[in-house]
Amino acid sequence: MSLSPVEGVALAEIESGADAGEKKGFVGRSPGQLAWARLRRDRTAVVSGAMLVFFVLVALAAPLIEMAYGIGPREQFQSRLDDFSMPLGYAGGVTAEHWFGLEPGLGRDIFIRLVHGLRTSLFIAFAAAVITAAIGIVLGTLAGYLGGWIDAVINWITDLTLAMPFLIIALALTPTIALRFYGQREAVPPSFQVGVLIAIFALFGWTSTARLVRGQVITLREREFVEAARASGAGLGHMLFRQLLPNIWAPILVSFSLAVPAYITSEAALSFIGVGLTDDTPSFGRMIYRSLDFLQTDPAYVFFPGITIFALVFAFNLFGDALRDALDPKSSR
Repeated sequence: MSLSPVEGVALAEIESGADAGEKKGFVGRSPGQLAWARLRRDRTAVVSGAMLVFFVLVALAAPLIEMAYGIGPREQFQSRLDDFSMPLGYAGGVTAEHWFGLEPGLGRDIFIRLVHGLRTSLFIAFAAAVITAAIGIVLGTLAGYLGGWIDAVINWITDLTLAMPFLIIALALTPTIALRFYGQREAVPPSFQVGVLIAIFALFGWTSTARLVRGQVITLREREFVEAARASGAGLGHMLFRQLLPNIWAPILVSFSLAVPAYITSEAALSFIGVGLTDDTPSFGRMIYRSLDFLQTDPAYVFFPGITIFALVFAFNLFGDALRDALDPKSSR
């Protein structure tokens, strides 16, 4: 009986430890259980994973934190500013009431804006990563398995998309789409801005996943377990989603974990140059942009959003690397 690569890896690891398993009472484990065991042994994965869980929980609990904190992201405290519109007190106006101080000029609370900015960034990044992964998986699987003219057309579309300069098109598309639905004097809703960013990321982000999946499917489509399923009369859906995809989920998962921080930084960069989110929507990019004028007079203003986005992206990258090592059967970690 032929085995799929995933089943073969699990069987090899189980057989290699069979003697020790008989003595210690170990039982056979699936590839997912083996990867989870490696991940739990990796201190970097544990620490970075705990950081990510913390950030996600803070983002999900943003409305509850706002209620407990008693301050909204758009509230202004002009009375706490001096004649030069600078926060009164030390470190940008840090007090028991305003944990991270106030914004110069408008007097908005930095802490609650960071909480809502974290919620915005994670929502955009996860939504864009899910959409791009879905598009890339479908197109890559079809191209790799069917081949022929379908493979040629999908590769041509992929090459065309990769040839387009992302930043230039994003600079042109974002305001154009907003003007298409809203006039120059109309306020663009934050939900529309978020949707436009997700759509732009999805337009350009699916190519890497598609090429990764296509290469993996090409290496698997002639394997014995695929030939056996095809000979038994399995349909296209069964071949793609029951035979091929379960054997390539590991690189897809790693690609997804590394795409999320890329979208976080991309959203911050677009908001920084003024084509992403506006000041009405809390965003790391807009906060860092506004803080540049106060680097010498109020360095705390740029420190808090800067260190937050650094820690978030750093934790994602560390966890992605650890996940790749855990899912690699040949890894020694």
